[in-house]
Amino acid sequence: MNYTDRLTNVSVLGAAGKMGSGILLLSALEVADQMLLPANKGRHFVVNAIDVTSSALPGLLSYIRAQVLKAAEKKTVQLRKLYADRADLIENSDIIEAYISDVMSVIRPGTRLEAAYDSTLIFEAVSEDAGLKTRLFTQINSNNPNQPWFFTNTSSVPIGGLNQSASLEGRILGFHFYNPPAVQKLVELITISENSSEMKEFALQLAKNMRKVVVPSNDIAGFIGNGHFMRDALHGINKALELKSLMPLHEAVYCMNKVSQDWMMRPMGIFQLIDYVGIDVVRFIMKVMDPYMEGETLHSSLLDEMFEKGVKGGQYADGSQKDGFLKYEKGRPVAVYSADTGSYVAFSEFSASADAWLGELPAVALPWKNLVKSSEKESLAAKAYQHYKGMSEKGAALALEYGKRSREIGLKLVSDGVAANSADVNTVMLTGFFHAYGPVNEFVV
Repeated sequence: MNYTDRLTNVSVLGAAGKMGSGILLLSALEVADQMLLPANKGRHFVVNAIDVTSSALPGLLSYIRAQVLKAAEKKTVQLRKLYADRADLIENSDIIEAYISDVMSVIRPGTRLEAAYDSTLIFEAVSEDAGLKTRLFTQINSNNPNQPWFFTNTSSVPIGGLNQSASLEGRILGFHFYNPPAVQKLVELITISENSSEMKEFALQLAKNMRKVVVPSNDIAGFIGNGHFMRDALHGINKALELKSLMPLHEAVYCMNKVSQDWMMRPMGIFQLIDYVGIDVVRFIMKVMDPYMEGETLHSSLLDEMFEKGVKGGQYADGSQKDGFLKYEKGRPVAVYSADTGSYVAFSEFSASADAWLGELPAVALPWKNLVKSSEKESLAAKAYQHYKGMSEKGAALALEYGKRSREIGLKLVSDGVAANSADVNTVMLTGFFHAYGPVNEFVV
């Protein structure tokens, strides 16, 4: 079965979710592009959008249509070639409308898993629950005569375990998109020894056609991205708990969030990032990873406490931020949750004293949005850390300690065999987490 044959019938499980909707969009665009090639004229292509929440499907289709419009507007030159035989399409607007119609025509929304029984390729983007994934894979595999390939979007569950529990005989690999899939360039490709060379080659070709940066990861729980992020988050959390002896916990959370954003020149602080992903999600991923981690414990009692109080963070359907460790107004953090009172304490009530405790941020520490645009961002980051080494401010000391720990985590991912090399670790953090510099560097030590 060649590349195009494999794409004639695709299913996306969890299609209405945050990740699933993006995967559906990318899949439908690639399928439509294949369908429009002269060699494939007249062939039938289908992308099944499967989700248990039927009420979400109309909104899903509206989202897909709007995104296809944006995609079409960016590639009108390519589309003119694809529609060269259509004399009725004269204006760019005509071509764009035709493309939208063709992409939407391949999508079949529904709630029944049976739609995947004819598929040759299954994308899975359901919740991080190994049992649920196994049940879905087993049911499809038992009823599908096509020996389908399963591409799971799991960010933490080992692929080998899913392969064995669902008896897939190597027809599964990890194709981990980053959120949101339509925007994020990174895909972590997690393969197992049972995968065929044909399957791995197809995955690489698909990622290339989707214009993704592919980083291979070995099949160790959490892979590279969450392998780094979960440990990095634990450092920030545990450091805040240490600072609790010097200040209220909500102030300590504020301080570590500020250090990890402003002093470390990252796009957002560690507690804001935890909120963005979801306190409940971070807690769950740690729970998934922990049994596989010999010699270390991936667990936070503070995450447990927040979860038990119903403070979970995450995002609303429109992508706006839900309150978590931090409270947000118009997308910006304005307060910190106090576990003692069960309410939020406004920055204005304590930030002046907390900032004074950290010390003045030097001008050499550039805002992330300025640093990331620079062609010399690595050397500028190095200059900032070198400056910190000569400072007595607590913010500088905390940033240096955090940077060293982040580097240690990256090197451990290489020594543990998760990543092939430190460059792959850095690529994941640069591309998937939008860091301006990689954690594995020489200037933080």
